[in-house]
Amino acid sequence: GYEAAYLFDKGFTNIFFLDYAEKAVSFFREKFPHFPENQIIQEDFFQHSGKYDLIIEHTFFCSLHPDLRKDYVRKAYDLLNEDGKLVGLFFNHQFGKGEPPFGGTAEEYINLFRNCFNFRHFSPCNCSIKPRAGRELFVVLVKKMCFNQLDERF
Repeated sequence: GYEAAYLFDKGFTNIFFLDYAEKAVSFFREKFPHFPENQIIQEDFFQHSGKYDLIIEHTFFCSLHPDLRKDYVRKAYDLLNEDGKLVGLFFNHQFGKGEPPFGGTAEEYINLFRNCFNFRHFSPCNCSIKPRAGRELFVVLVKKMCFNQLDERF
C-alpha cells in the first residue's frame, strides 16, 4: 500500500489500492486517511475486474502457492490495458518451506511470463531492503497483444 500512497502523494490521481484482507485494508485507511475512499478496494485479486495501465507487484505474488502462478499471470494480463505494465519485485531465491513466502528463480519467471509479456527490464534489484538484498529481481513486464485465445499461451 505504501507504493499507492506514495504515487497519490506525488500527484497521480487514478491510483487504486486492492487487498483481500480486511486487516490490510483497515491499516491502509488508517495510515493514509487522505487516500480517496472510492479507490480503496477490498476484494480477491482473482475476482477483481477493471482495466489498468500499471500493476505494482510487491509481496502478493510470493504469497501465492506456485500452483496459482499461471492464474496470476492470466489475471494480471486481463486487468492490464494494451501496453500495460506489470512492475515489481520477485524473489530470486528458493525458500523450500512449503509456505509463504514462496520463492522462485529467474528462469521460472521467464518461462511463466514470456508468452504474455515482453520483458522491458529483468535484473537483480540494486535497492532491496537489507534482509532481501541479493535475493530479489526488479521486473518491468509489458503486456503483449494476443490475437489468439489467451489460454493457448499457457
